[in-house]
Amino acid sequence: KMTDSFLSRRQFLQGTAVTSAALWTPNSATARTANNLTNETEIGVSKWDLDTPVLCVDLDNFEQNVKTMQDTVTSNGIDCRPHAKTHKCPTIARLQIANGALGICTAKVSESEIMFEHGVEQILQTTANVTPTKIKRAMNLRRQCSSFVQATYTEQNARMLSEAAAALGIVADVVVDIDPGGHRTGITAGQPALALAQLVDSLPNLNFQGILCYDGGAQHVSGFEARRTRAIEGMSQAAETYAVMTRAGLNMKIFSGGGTGTYNMDHETPGFTDVQSGSYIFMDTSYLSIGSRDNNETYTDFAPSLTIVTTVLTSQYEGRATTDAGAKSCTINRPWPSVVGETGMSYTSGSDEFGTIRYENPSRTYQTGETLELVVSHCDPVVNLYDRIYATRNDQVEAIWPIAARGKNQ
Repeated sequence: KMTDSFLSRRQFLQGTAVTSAALWTPNSATARTANNLTNETEIGVSKWDLDTPVLCVDLDNFEQNVKTMQDTVTSNGIDCRPHAKTHKCPTIARLQIANGALGICTAKVSESEIMFEHGVEQILQTTANVTPTKIKRAMNLRRQCSSFVQATYTEQNARMLSEAAAALGIVADVVVDIDPGGHRTGITAGQPALALAQLVDSLPNLNFQGILCYDGGAQHVSGFEARRTRAIEGMSQAAETYAVMTRAGLNMKIFSGGGTGTYNMDHETPGFTDVQSGSYIFMDTSYLSIGSRDNNETYTDFAPSLTIVTTVLTSQYEGRATTDAGAKSCTINRPWPSVVGETGMSYTSGSDEFGTIRYENPSRTYQTGETLELVVSHCDPVVNLYDRIYATRNDQVEAIWPIAARGKNQ
């Protein structure tokens, strides 16, 4: 159990249980909607008595995960800038920052807006805003939030950003996103990236802040040494670009990337400043199978904290049972969710409303009306299905955290 140094843990959690939904009150209608997301009568009840399906986070595991990440990056001489696309929850973002994170990352401008509206100001949006609508929203946010940083990876987009900033009489902070080789987003490393960075630096209403390079493919490579090799090789061209930009006299305040799978090796990339880890706070079956430094089979660095509690609806058929947590509660991401604490059974959520347990050589079976707990398949899209997270300790609800950025995908 962690000490009270974890941001006066109980005081923080008890305070946010009631107030987090009310931190942003731009109008009464919105405030009523936000306040309705929490039910104070559920504080103190057992998670097994909550209506299902329900999304829960075990606070002991969650807090230890936050501590493990922060302690590791600090000892490695870099920072953590967690990705809020994982949790979409301003309460969690504030907690991460209060416990040492440099700030947060966001995926979309709508997420950025919600985080700022709920008191989070250190925001780095990793996805470029390429349409006039999104650019205008981003610049309006920048006008209010002086520490908002956004990405670009084309000359045309950089000029559009500068023009939009000029129209509002502001100077916007910008980083150049570099493609690690997956050709999803980002500009090619080397001279193309240097030329873009120099353009950004020269535009009158942009302030060049450095670079991003996220190699998503490296995060789930099985085996620690194989993952380390992939991570270092995948970032090598970005590191060379960082060196070239530094020699050119550019401001290289930020060199951000990496993630939960590579957090303890990202510091080996020269110039690297911060890890964009997201899933570490929750974990899921996608990460659990990649192996860690001391365990080739299971990723043990972080404990699963995010679970779905579900109820068995039917159990009369041999070899199987049906639950109330299907695709709308679990997604259809693979690998499928797993039943906590049990063996000899599998779980699928391919049906919209129903999940299926299939018994092989089960450690137990379930009867209609009984509840069970699932480790989620992929935490990011699962969180986006729920309005709130029930924060529990020893199976008791200690706080209820609204997922304020749920559905904010624009």
